[in-house]
Amino acid sequence: MTHSDPIWQRKDLICIEELTRIEVEAIFEVARSFKHTMERSVKKLPSLRGRTVVNLFMEPSTRTRIAFEIAAKRLSADVISMISNTSSLTKGETLKDTARNIEALRADIIVLRHPASGAPNYLRERVGIPVINAGDGAHAHPTQALLDAFTLLERFGTLEGKRITILGDILFSRVARSNIWCLSKLGAHVTVAGPSTLVPDGFSRLGVTVSHDLRQALEGADAVMLLRIQHERQTSTHFPSLGEYTSMFGLNKERAAWLRPDAIIMHPGPINRGVEIDSELADSNRSVILEQVTNGIAIRMAVLYLCASAAQRGGEMSQPFPV
Repeated sequence: MTHSDPIWQRKDLICIEELTRIEVEAIFEVARSFKHTMERSVKKLPSLRGRTVVNLFMEPSTRTRIAFEIAAKRLSADVISMISNTSSLTKGETLKDTARNIEALRADIIVLRHPASGAPNYLRERVGIPVINAGDGAHAHPTQALLDAFTLLERFGTLEGKRITILGDILFSRVARSNIWCLSKLGAHVTVAGPSTLVPDGFSRLGVTVSHDLRQALEGADAVMLLRIQHERQTSTHFPSLGEYTSMFGLNKERAAWLRPDAIIMHPGPINRGVEIDSELADSNRSVILEQVTNGIAIRMAVLYLCASAAQRGGEMSQPFPV
């Protein structure tokens, strides 16, 4: 499968916006091969043996951090996970100095989650090893968008002409922004929906439909992606109460009937049950929420492999891509 390597020339993954459709599809091609290996009794592959991945997480995370850890270990890399309150950042060390010290310790890849938009891009200009964005402020969450699109492709085969509605807190969501770029590149028609305070009309500049009418946003949609309210990024209240948000925009059984009969329900997590989605729907056979979590491992395996490969293209990877 090494024919995919020349397509991917980037040592870093910072955002979906800067990728071409061909590059996105190259990630999916590698992820599909890696996903097949996840069904084996022995799941480890030698692809990153001898390399060290440092997960530098400056914000809380469950799915993303653990998925990157599992992905790296499945590729036989050594993994070190750091969180903000156990690093020298609490002593006043800058992010640049932390990253350059990690590089000096001969780590091979930094996976960064940071509350400041632009932090991963700032680092990639200051270290020579790959930097992979695991979420930065309200800016981008590229691997989440990739795993979401990968999950949709598994269900539909193509996204050309598919109608995808992203519902909830769009204004403060890095997931929404990355998905808008990714789904649009793959030919989907994207609608963003929610209260006007959380879904400004300005998002239409990204080529999406903006809707504040829930029925209009859901009718005929092939998939709906629910987003939680990003309280930690809001500096003021953008709706009267959670109860009023749920009464107007929460997805329940009655509103789910507005979707296409074969439409699927998605959520990047964590879910606030009874707020943006009823538990009955989150656990229904229309939900692919847990499939998204599983696919996150394959996507992150692919990203780690491709970025490490590009970084070391001058000296060939010591192992060929495993199939």
